[in-house]
Amino acid sequence: MADQDPAEQIKELSSTLASVESVLDLDAKHTEIAQLREQSADPELWNDQENAQKVTRRLSHLESVVTKVGNIRQRLDDLSVLYELAETEDDPDTRAEADTELRSLRKDIGELEVRTLLNGPYDEREALVTINAQAGGIDAADWAQMLQRMYLRWAERHGYPTEIYDTSYAEEAGIKSTTFAVKAQFAYGTLRGEHGTHRLVRISPFDNQNRRQTSFAGVDVVPVVEQSDHIDIEENELRIDVFRSSGPGGQSVNTTDSAVRITHLPPASSSRARTRRARSRTARARCPCCRQGCWSASAGRSRPRSTSSGVNRSAAGEPRCATTCCTPTRA
Repeated sequence: MADQDPAEQIKELSSTLASVESVLDLDAKHTEIAQLREQSADPELWNDQENAQKVTRRLSHLESVVTKVGNIRQRLDDLSVLYELAETEDDPDTRAEADTELRSLRKDIGELEVRTLLNGPYDEREALVTINAQAGGIDAADWAQMLQRMYLRWAERHGYPTEIYDTSYAEEAGIKSTTFAVKAQFAYGTLRGEHGTHRLVRISPFDNQNRRQTSFAGVDVVPVVEQSDHIDIEENELRIDVFRSSGPGGQSVNTTDSAVRITHLPPASSSRARTRRARSRTARARCPCCRQGCWSASAGRSRPRSTSSGVNRSAAGEPRCATTCCTPTRA
């Protein structure tokens, strides 16, 4: 690739970008942006909070996509002029600058091409990642913590904000489980391939005989459910427990019942948080995980009996969630 003529490389990148633009259907997006801007200018829009959030979120997403593609196209056009200038003036510094921009554009267009493949119904959303230590004892707990650090460092390298909702530490080393959110667009589409059981084979640092050990950790990746995604859950299907936090923390971490656990009884799924000192704030922080557990339960039910157990779907097939699973627990 380094020996290939820059003009040929620019031509290939331009062809790839044209394919991306065709897949994205920018003309349709411009039309939709105009319609959404007209809706957002309506003073009556915010009378319906949920619809207003949908409109503004969709508008922001479309504008970011169109702007990003437009910027890349403009940079590609400017790059041809930069190479011509470097050749005309025989300036090595300008040529080096053009080569750097060419590498940057190749990377950006490649990432944009991958994004076009993430076209699932929830691929654009943020991701909620849960890691559980499985078979392997101390090594499994250590492996689970290694995975947590790997994912958090990956998110940090890409500039993705993260928030850890809960971490349960093991007795000797590592963690039993952890739940954290990656708050970036297309986080779920990017991370969903990590879902499953991860195996580690190594000479165990915890074995005084230096034997090879196999340990396992389960990774669950689900899309973050939005406030407007409703899932009907009967109140009698929820059990809300409050208890004292444990593990590393502040001065009052073990003196207040600030931890909250919300359990959805039929599928026996639970969500827990202990990252806030105030119980009401902890419950609000746990709401995304609670809604996610209810959504996962409803999405995983394919038989008609799901309706009788309190989980219903709208005419469009999307899950609906009652506010009971998102209401801060009462003291």
